[in-house]
Amino acid sequence: MNKGNFMETNLVIEGVKFMVLGMGTVFAFLIIMIACMNLMSSIIHKYFPEPQASAQAPVENKDNKKIVAAITAAIMHHRQG
Repeated sequence: MNKGNFMETNLVIEGVKFMVLGMGTVFAFLIIMIACMNLMSSIIHKYFPEPQASAQAPVENKDNKKIVAAITAAIMHHRQG
């Protein structure tokens, strides 16, 4: 067997090994990071829960005709220069 061909094959195999090792390391890190983020989220939600919406009556809509008129007048004044 040709010694040069064996060396090239051996280098390719070593490259594949390093690629798998690197990808496995990144994948493991990402899994650990996701687990830590989920743990932190559950701890934060346990000690700092989101405020619940109160069952108060909805705020009544006022008659906003004066506000609409003021905004319209401001826009017209701005467009005229």
